[in-house]
Amino acid sequence: MGFKEEFEEIYRSKITRPGSAELLEWLKTTDFFTAPASTKFHCACLGGLVQHSLSVYHVMMEKHFQPETDNEESFAICGLLHDVCKAQFYKESTRNVKNEETGVWEKRPYYSIEDSYPYGHGEKSVFLIERFLRLKTSEAIAIRWHMGGFDESVRGGSFSIGLAWQKYPIAVKLHLADLESTYLREKGTSVVHGK
Repeated sequence: MGFKEEFEEIYRSKITRPGSAELLEWLKTTDFFTAPASTKFHCACLGGLVQHSLSVYHVMMEKHFQPETDNEESFAICGLLHDVCKAQFYKESTRNVKNEETGVWEKRPYYSIEDSYPYGHGEKSVFLIERFLRLKTSEAIAIRWHMGGFDESVRGGSFSIGLAWQKYPIAVKLHLADLESTYLREKGTSVVHGK
């Protein structure tokens, strides 16, 4: 089973809230299932975004899910959809890279960012999801703050993230799963696509 099929299977079985089918259909009209997760840091490859989304979901479920207090649908929403802001965000391009063996400059493919809707990272994901289904407050807060200290507003001195993590444990769990997926589990997946 490929990443897209696995994503759809988990999505359909775990996310049943009104609007979920419409959100999935919208995702299929975007490049969500073929886009990279980053330009060079992790899963910078064809299909990297869906691969990363699955990885975050699996880490959340394996390491942080507590059946007595947590909700499977919330974990699926947060894990699978936290980075929907990256759909229609990357553009395939080329750049000149010097071949170390020959000394000749060659055109190589890479991903650049083309943000047609610059709304912020977590905020944009929340906005896009809520066009189709209503998020619980805890889910919206978790998705909004999943970048942790890498979020621009935190670097600017915002104290909101600490309060968010204190009030909503799912926000901490999503952030930890995102970190582990990005920096530990997805090592070696930063290979730029080849055509």
